[in-house]
Amino acid sequence: MLQERKAELARNFKNRNIEVFFFNTIKDVKKRIMELISNDSTVGIGNSQTLKEMKISGTLNDRGNIVFDKTLAKSKEEIKKLKKKALLADWYITGTNAVSVDGHIVNIDHSGNRVAAMIYGPEKVIIVVGKNKICETLEDAVERARNISAPLNAKRAGYNPPCIEMKKCVDCKTKERVCFNLVIIEGQCEKGRIQLFVVNEEAGF
Repeated sequence: MLQERKAELARNFKNRNIEVFFFNTIKDVKKRIMELISNDSTVGIGNSQTLKEMKISGTLNDRGNIVFDKTLAKSKEEIKKLKKKALLADWYITGTNAVSVDGHIVNIDHSGNRVAAMIYGPEKVIIVVGKNKICETLEDAVERARNISAPLNAKRAGYNPPCIEMKKCVDCKTKERVCFNLVIIEGQCEKGRIQLFVVNEEAGF
């Protein structure tokens, strides 16, 4: 679907003050990120399987950037500190759970730090999304986030809500759930703050 709908997707997001850029590979995305972010910038990282596969945190850190990535923390207290520091970073890089062609970015979060940074705080935000997360409508994107992303992310994080076994959301009330925050980004008041990097590969959950 991506190839046939690229122009429409870009136009719909442009109307919402979000820039869309298309890449052939994750390697191309990483190269562009390294070009955009200066050596003296601070960078927050949202927990993302795509970014882990890209190894962007290590590359930025090796270059001299100050990187706030909670997945590199050694304790729960350090995780909390890194989450807060990421909210004040110059740049924030993250993945997303689903994107609709009609111009919505849909995320389900456990603590909400990732979606908080997308919405407000960092000066610039890059959201990396694989072609497997492109959905036709907002309803399709929400369904994907609930029934595909949430169960897989719960399993990855070591939680055990009912959706893992049932392979779909049942709106459970257990403490094991990871879907405490469902956030739909419908646009951005500050033009150009959010950049959506769409890659023509399957990436992440």
